[in-house]
Amino acid sequence: MRGVWAVFYRELMFYRRRGIRTVLSAIIHPGLFLLAFGYGIGKGATVNGMNYLAFLLPGLITMSSMNQAYGISLEVHISRYYFKVFEEYLIAPIGRWEIVAGEVLYGICKGLIPVIFLLGYAAVAGIGLTITPIFLVCLAIHLLAFALLGFIVAMAVESHADQAAFSTFVMVPMIFLSDTFYPIDKMPLLAKYLGYLFPLTYSTKLIRGTLLPSSGLFSLRYLVFMVVITLVLIVASLIMVERAEA
Repeated sequence: MRGVWAVFYRELMFYRRRGIRTVLSAIIHPGLFLLAFGYGIGKGATVNGMNYLAFLLPGLITMSSMNQAYGISLEVHISRYYFKVFEEYLIAPIGRWEIVAGEVLYGICKGLIPVIFLLGYAAVAGIGLTITPIFLVCLAIHLLAFALLGFIVAMAVESHADQAAFSTFVMVPMIFLSDTFYPIDKMPLLAKYLGYLFPLTYSTKLIRGTLLPSSGLFSLRYLVFMVVITLVLIVASLIMVERAEA
């Protein structure tokens, strides 16, 4: 576990140097969506019998935390190709799984920043979101999955152009087609089918269902999907590290 802590500590110290600026960016982004969709377009609206703001906040939590957790992709890519930090990890006396675990733990911590902000806002605004143990489990799986995805993409791409292309063709459509801003079941048929290809759809449904337990939206099936997806991503990340070593 010393290797995990060493990798995590290095990333944390680098993050601290950009402290306030980085935290503000993690808060401002979901805050703007909250203003635009919650108080602009959706003010006074209802979705499936619930207040739109109550529907929207869990979606913003999953979307913004996904962006932050996945955001380690750019940092790992820069560390690997420009600062050669990753090569130092590879020759250090630590296990390859510890490299993955340290980077992913860093991504999970980054993903928690907008979650804390949005849950705090919900409490102040009197929006009835309920924090339960199952919510914390689902949130942990969600953050783990997208931090792993960010790590895998960083290991797979060879240029910023490739990374930008992945964001354009995968991450951006995922944000808007995954039950975040409006129910996926009300989308056109093709968009609905595309939405169900994205893991964010299942984690959004899980987190919304756990934060709004009286809505009856929680489904054990979605939890199983996310666990399976996360296990696949763990295996893929370990394979990518071994290939990078060769």
